[in-house]
Amino acid sequence: MTSPHAPALRHSLAEDIYALLIGCSLISVGLMCLHKAGLVTGGVAGIALLLSYLVPMTPGNLFTTINIPFLLFAIYAMGGKFAFKTLVASLGITFFSGFIPHVMQICNVQPFFAAIFGGTMIGMGILSLARHHAGVGGTGVITLWLQKSRGINAGLVQIFIDTIILAISLLFLTGEKILLSAVSACAMSCILIVFHRPGRYIGH
Repeated sequence: MTSPHAPALRHSLAEDIYALLIGCSLISVGLMCLHKAGLVTGGVAGIALLLSYLVPMTPGNLFTTINIPFLLFAIYAMGGKFAFKTLVASLGITFFSGFIPHVMQICNVQPFFAAIFGGTMIGMGILSLARHHAGVGGTGVITLWLQKSRGINAGLVQIFIDTIILAISLLFLTGEKILLSAVSACAMSCILIVFHRPGRYIGH
């Protein structure tokens, strides 16, 4: 067991880069899976997916576009270092979303599996970034800021925001797809609720 007085083990630059690559690739695969099933999820990923069914843009490109105002807020709320890493992560997700389809194709996916797997992959990607002081932007900036400044669990705040996103999605998707999208949002948020708790991880 680690002593509560032991010095924190800071991440090296190489570890930060590795975490960003892992996080961005996991999020991109999760987005591909959900998009193939015609689902949405929570957070900025859900907004990007929903808009991708309405406008001729890919989820990856929409992801970065939607992130612009949230990145500006990140500079104020979380500091320049966090904002820079978040910008890199956002661009990385756009890159991987365009690159991965050239090396891997999802031809068919059962919708319920897509909801669980896609949501979990996105959640694990967000967790990988968060543990290295980065985010995916969007609503994630708000949830991480509230956890850091107010001690409010990021996963619980994300569920509240996701509920609003899914309610708006009712205007465009069928009831069955909304239900499965809610499952994907829960899978994503549960990763943060269980694994992203203060005191459980000492790296910086």
